[in-house]
Amino acid sequence: MKSTLKKLLPFAVVGVMSGATTVGALQYFNHDSNNGDQSYFTKSASNVSFAGMNSAAVGEDFVKAAKTTVPAVVTIKNYQSRSTSRASEQDLFDFFFGPQNGRGQQRQQQQAPDNMPSGMGSGVIISPDGYIISNNHVVAGANKLEVVLSNKKSYIATLVGTDPNTDISLLKIEEKGLPYLNFANSDNIEVGQWVLAVGNPLGLNSTVTAGIVSAKGRGIGILSSQGKAANPIESFIQTDAAINPGNSGGALVNTNGDLIGINSAIQSTTGYYQGYGFAVPSNLARKIVEDIKKFGIVQRGFLGVTTIDLSNDQLVAAYNKDQKTNIKAGSGMYVTGFGENSGAEDAGIKKGDIITKIDSYAITDFADLSAAIGSKRPGDKVQVTYLRNGKENVTTATLRDQKGGTSTRTKADLSVTERIGAEFKPLDERFKTDYGLNSGVIATNVTEGGEIAKIGIVDNYIVIEVNGKPVNSQKDVEKILDKYSGNVQVKFVDAYGQIYTRGFKMP
Repeated sequence: MKSTLKKLLPFAVVGVMSGATTVGALQYFNHDSNNGDQSYFTKSASNVSFAGMNSAAVGEDFVKAAKTTVPAVVTIKNYQSRSTSRASEQDLFDFFFGPQNGRGQQRQQQQAPDNMPSGMGSGVIISPDGYIISNNHVVAGANKLEVVLSNKKSYIATLVGTDPNTDISLLKIEEKGLPYLNFANSDNIEVGQWVLAVGNPLGLNSTVTAGIVSAKGRGIGILSSQGKAANPIESFIQTDAAINPGNSGGALVNTNGDLIGINSAIQSTTGYYQGYGFAVPSNLARKIVEDIKKFGIVQRGFLGVTTIDLSNDQLVAAYNKDQKTNIKAGSGMYVTGFGENSGAEDAGIKKGDIITKIDSYAITDFADLSAAIGSKRPGDKVQVTYLRNGKENVTTATLRDQKGGTSTRTKADLSVTERIGAEFKPLDERFKTDYGLNSGVIATNVTEGGEIAKIGIVDNYIVIEVNGKPVNSQKDVEKILDKYSGNVQVKFVDAYGQIYTRGFKMP
C-alpha cells in the first residue's frame, strides 16, 4: 500500500471485466426531493458557456425534432418508504459534507411525506405498448413508480429490470398506441452534430434544450466512484445541451427526433448545469433493454483481462516504478494479467501485449474498451488487434460470462445469491462470542436495486436468520431459499448494532 502504484491501481485495473472507466472524482446528487432526480455530477474547475445558435434552418429542424420527441418523454416519480428514503438521503448528505454538526438529522427532517415522491426523473417511451427506458438511479430504491405522460395522464409502472453497470432501467405501463421514439445508431453520430435534450428538469415538464455533441466515448468514472456497479461500462456521449436535475433518464435526440442517447449525468460545481452533460449511447442502452426483455437479466460478455490505460501518464509511471518496467505512455490497453477462464488468454494474448482494436473499433483508453466489449454477450467472438514487441497481430477471442460460460442465461439459471443480489461470508466465531451472537453471515457484494438492498441491507451488515432459521454460511442461505418462491423474512444487524426483521418476495 506504500507504493504509488498501489494507491492508483484500483482506478486502473479492469479485473475480468468487459471494459473499464476512466478515473474521475464524481458524486451522486439530489438537490430537492420534490423535483430532483438523484442526478450525478462531477466537479469542474471552470464554467463552459452554452453554444450560440442563430440559424433559421437549424431552428426548423429543432421544431420538427421537438414535436416528435416531447410526447414520448415522460416524468417518473419515485416513491420510497420513509426508512429507505431517509437512509438514502443520509448517505448522500454524508458523502458531501460528512456526518458532522448534526446536519444529517436536519436533512432527515426534510424527508417528504409518504404520499410525495422522494425523487423525480425522466423516461422515454420506446414502444407503443408502454415500454419505457430510464436511468437506474432514477428508479433506485422505489417501492412505487408513477409515470406521467406529457398530456398529464398518469400510470403506475412495473419495473421490468435494471442494470447499475450502465445506469439503465426498463419500466412498463399498461397502455397501447403510445407515442414512442426509434433508436438511432449512436455509432454514426459525429462531434459537432446538433442534438436536443428533452426531459423534465427542476419540475419543468417537457423542456427542450439544444446543443452539439462535444465528445464521444467519454469515460468519467461516475459509475465506479459510487461503488454500486460491479463492472461499470462508461462510454458517454458528451453534449453542451443544457441538462439539470430531473433530466436524468430523458432523451437525447438528433434533428430527426431519433433517440441517440439517454441523458444521465452533468458536470458541475453546484449540481446544476454548467456546461456539459453526458448520455448513455443508444446502441448500448438498446442492448441492455433487449437483454432485460428477452432474458430477464443483462447478458455481459467479458474479455478476461486486467489492463493499464497507456493514455494515462500517471498510471504508466506508477506501474513502471512498481514493476520496474519501462513501458511507454501512448494509446491502447497494456495487458497486465488475466482472470480465470479468460477468453483473451485462450486466444493467445500474453502479458505485455497492447490491445489497440476490437473488431473495427479503435481502442485508445478505458472508455473505448468499455464500449467495444460492453455491448457484447457471452459466446460472441471478437477480433482483437494487439501489439507485441512493436508488431501488430490479430486473433479471435470468445467472450465469456463471469463464471466462464459462453451461453446466455435467464433468471431461472441464476443462483440464489444472484437472484437476491448479495453474497455472504461466514462470521468469525470470536466476533460471535464478543457480541453475543449465535449465528450470522456478513453481507458482501450487495447489488444496488437487488432484493437484499431494497430491505436496507448494505455491505458488511450481519444477517442472523433467514425465514426464522439461523445462517452461518452462504450454503445455509442457499439451502433455505433454493426452489423457494414465497415471502422471505430476513433478520439482520446494522452497523450500529440495531436488529431489524424485514422481508421481500423471492424473485
